Amino acid sequence: MTPPSDEKPYEKLPTKKQVVAGFVVYRRTADGIKFLLLYRRGNYWNFPKGHFKSGERSIDAALRELEEETGIKKSELRIVPNFRAYERFYFRVGNEGIYDTVILFLAETHKADIKIVAREHSGFAWFLYRDALNIVGKKYGDTRKVLKQASDFLQERSARYRGTRNPGSGAGNVPAKKNPAA
Repeated sequence: MTPPSDEKPYEKLPTKKQVVAGFVVYRRTADGIKFLLLYRRGNYWNFPKGHFKSGERSIDAALRELEEETGIKKSELRIVPNFRAYERFYFRVGNEGIYDTVILFLAETHKADIKIVAREHSGFAWFLYRDALNIVGKKYGDTRKVLKQASDFLQERSARYRGTRNPGSGAGNVPAKKNPAA
């Protein structure tokens, strides 16, 4: 019996490293926050993202790719400050391995109907967080991690906003007193 190999499959192939940029896009609905995922053949759901053009900054590449892949323009977005997440994954194209690092920004839109580019994606959907996790599946752990980061970030931001925006109460950021009997 041969011992298990510690060798990684990408160590056997010539591997190209690349960095791409994109967005985690969400919109508020009566059901709650829904995240946009694009469908690619082979049961693969992902975020709108793509390659940099020469001299392009990551945010500019993400905005350009978002519009190219979905039709959502910068003017139809509210980019959420102080959020940046990363996906890292490996895949094969022919006899070459590709190691991708994806820089993801977070943005809100009110646009529900988007126009996908058929050569890149075959569909799209807006998912509540728990449904997005299910559709992504366990295979794409970094995508699940980014969804969690985005959801947690939005919840924390919302809680902070509610805590500081209580007109007339004068409470502001004062923590609630603990009940000693509790």
